[in-house]
Amino acid sequence: MDGLWNELVSALTNGNPGQLPLAAAGILATAILIWYLKGRTWAFIYVALIPFLNWTFGKFSGFDATAELGGLFGASSRIMVNPLTIATGMVFVVRDFVQREMGHRVLILMALAVAWSFYYSWPVIAIASGIAFAISETADWLIFTFTRYRLSTRILLSSALAAPIDTTVFLYGADLARQMQLGDPAGTMFNAPNWILFILGKMIGAVVVSAMIRAREKRGEVDPAAA
Repeated sequence: MDGLWNELVSALTNGNPGQLPLAAAGILATAILIWYLKGRTWAFIYVALIPFLNWTFGKFSGFDATAELGGLFGASSRIMVNPLTIATGMVFVVRDFVQREMGHRVLILMALAVAWSFYYSWPVIAIASGIAFAISETADWLIFTFTRYRLSTRILLSSALAAPIDTTVFLYGADLARQMQLGDPAGTMFNAPNWILFILGKMIGAVVVSAMIRAREKRGEVDPAAA
């Protein structure tokens, strides 16, 4: 039981158990602010998901699939396959649901999530991810807010626009992080195969959710124009 508690404390404090009171106070303050802004389930998931994913990418960059996929893509650079890209793609979908919950106050939550990323990930990863999320999530917000397509279509289009932007900035930042933190200048992740695989991974969740929403729209369970 002590081992489980220590692991939880280490995760909450990013390996600095002495900062548990500060981390706990910050998490509580964030939760109170989200509730005050009328955020509910999706809002809490969204704010937790972004720093969690940044933390995991700092710990686990994926599986090296160069030997298996290098011939397929004709690439000499390192090809990384990371299952977490699917979860990363779901961030855009979750953000859309948060906007349905609380409107344009979602922009405040975007800033909160990026701020927590600086605590839970390497500085270079946090900066790259922060810039990537700021650009891609803003693009996602614009598409979701100002287009007049049905809800399922807006979810798909906003993710399709945001995923390439996020992937480009993040992979470039991940390369810098590996070089600075791990001394791995040869392990470049910013190449065409990785770019394609990351985007495909991110779009899986959006396609599945969009299809589910479309089916509910056809059954009259969801208003196609819901914003």
